[in-house]
Formats: sequence, structure tokens, C-alpha cells
Amino acid sequence: MPATTSIAVKKGGNPFGTHRVIEPKGVLPQPALKISNDMSAIYDNEILVDVKTLNIDSASFTQLKSAAGGDEEKIKESILKIVGERGKMQNPVTGSGGMFLGTIAKIGPALEGKINLAVGDRIASLVSLSLTPLKIEKILGIKKGTEQVNVSAKAVLFESGIYAKLPDDMPETLALAVLDVAGAPAQTARLVRPGDTVVIIGSAGKSGVLCAYEARRRAGVTGKIIGITSSEEGVKKSRSYGFCHHSIQASATDAVDCYEKIKELTGGKLADVVINCVNIPNTEMASILICRDGGTVYFFSMATSFTKAALGAEGVGKDINMIIGNGYCKSHADITLNILRESPEIMRLYEKAYA
Repeated sequence: MPATTSIAVKKGGNPFGTHRVIEPKGVLPQPALKISNDMSAIYDNEILVDVKTLNIDSASFTQLKSAAGGDEEKIKESILKIVGERGKMQNPVTGSGGMFLGTIAKIGPALEGKINLAVGDRIASLVSLSLTPLKIEKILGIKKGTEQVNVSAKAVLFESGIYAKLPDDMPETLALAVLDVAGAPAQTARLVRPGDTVVIIGSAGKSGVLCAYEARRRAGVTGKIIGITSSEEGVKKSRSYGFCHHSIQASATDAVDCYEKIKELTGGKLADVVINCVNIPNTEMASILICRDGGTVYFFSMATSFTKAALGAEGVGKDINMIIGNGYCKSHADITLNILRESPEIMRLYEKAYA
């Protein structure tokens, strides 16, 4: 899609995008039910982007695929319906969105000289599609085996929005896939200390592999990294990557089974840190039970229920720290892209799936 230059500009845009909210008034774009995706004009503090690829959030894509019975055309219809009704790609079941890859088409005059961007720059959004004004002209296809949807579309980034310029040393679709989960390994780097026992739930998945790598590095030679995957194939993959000291097969929806297996592996000490990377619901209690008192559970999964986690921990008498999976932390894009540069194994894995 060619860059757009002749487009009207309005004044008075709110830094957080509330000027685009249609319903209900007074809320921010993410919790809003409907926002304006009118691309005939932008506000002076907005950035217009020609979008090439959507990377749908894993929990959202899994739900859409299940509801469509795996039919690609029905998945496309669902995406178009959601964006048509809401003005943004926010799955009404999971509440989550994803991110996009595109090219800068126009920068509002109020931002010129204040940001390190120019028309024509290729970027990946680091804010959720669940708050991003999006207008899809056409869905071109879904990349097999991934959550990436190729589109002809336009999107708007607000003044407060974050983004990353795409690196030149790796394919853009690979960078997009990694940046979509950049918060998980970056938060893992913050949480894991030398000597920690860390359990990664979903250790063979896209974010789980990155978290296992980062946890192994941070825990050091005295630490222990344990991976949990639900399938035999996942266990084989997790073991082949070599980042986990132990890889076990267990369903994260079976809290007691996970607890018994982790209890045995740790001699009853349980985990200092639990990183939940799976994209299905009802995994809160497994995460909680396998964490020691005073330990930390990081729920990166957008399928997590705050109610189930909070009341569930109370119900089993667990005094633990529970962190909601904020997809952003300082320098998370650089931290995660550098993992690929440092690890030939992860680079090959991602290239096979996304390049």
C-alpha cells in the first residue's frame, strides 16, 4: 500500500486517544466498546500507518480458530466483523488484541521533530490492537502455523503509543513474532535471581522458549529451570532446546497433577518463580499451587482470569506475589531481539516458523 500524504489533519487530540472513543464516553480506548477508525483524517498528535501484517494475540487467535472449527475463511470473517463493529481488533471473548507491522504514512504536525520516526519507516506496534484504531480494506491471507494475518489496512498510533523500528538483521515477520511477546522474557529478566527455581508453563511455545532462555541465564549455574508442556511433542521440543533442566508433560488445567510433579522434582520446595505462558483458560491454580509461599507468579497469558487467580490463591492459603502480564517494560524490545541474536537455536526455531 503506498504511503498516504494528502490527508486532513484535526487539532485537539488527547495523548491517550480518548478523542477516538465512541462508546462509552469517558473511558480510554482499550476498555471502550467502540472507537473511531475513520482514516480520512488524523489528529495532529497521531501517526498514520499503512499496515501489512497483524499478529493476533495467541489467546485470541486460539479462540477464533476454535470457534471457526479451523476454517480460515470463517476466521477472516470473524476478524472483519470485530474490527467493523469495534473499530479495533479486540476479541470480545478474550478481550485481547495483538500488534501490527507496517510503514509510516503520515506523522501529525504536533509530533514532528519530537519522535525518531519519518514517513516510510517500517515499524512494529508495541501497543495492543485492542486499543488501536484499525480499518481493514482486505485480508490477504493467514500465514500457516502462525497467528499472523496479512492485510491491506490502516491504523493509528496515539501520542502515548509505543513502537519499535524493525531491525535490518532479521526478516520483518520474524521480528514481529518476537516483539509480540517481548514483555515476557523482559519481565523474566527482572524477576529471576541467581539460584532460583523457575517453572515455565508452556515452555515449548513462542514466549515460553524465550522465557526459558532468559530464566536459565539469570538463574545461573545454581538455578533450576523446569518446563511444563501439555503434549509429548512439546516435551521433546523443550528438551531439544536445552534451556530447561527438566521438561515434564502435564496439563496446566490439572492443578493437583502439576503440583505433585513439581513438588517431587523440587523436593517439596516448589518454585521461586512461575512464568505462565499458555494461551488457554483455567491454568491459574496450577501456577499458584506450584509456587512456594513468598514466591512470584507472572501471568503473561491473556487467558488469565484475575478473579480466579486472586480468589483461588486465597482459597488454598497461598501468600504469593502475583503479577499481571504487562506486555511492556523498559527496553523490552531490545532485550528480546538480542535473545535471537545471541541464541542460534532460537533464531533457527523462529526463522523456520515465521521467516
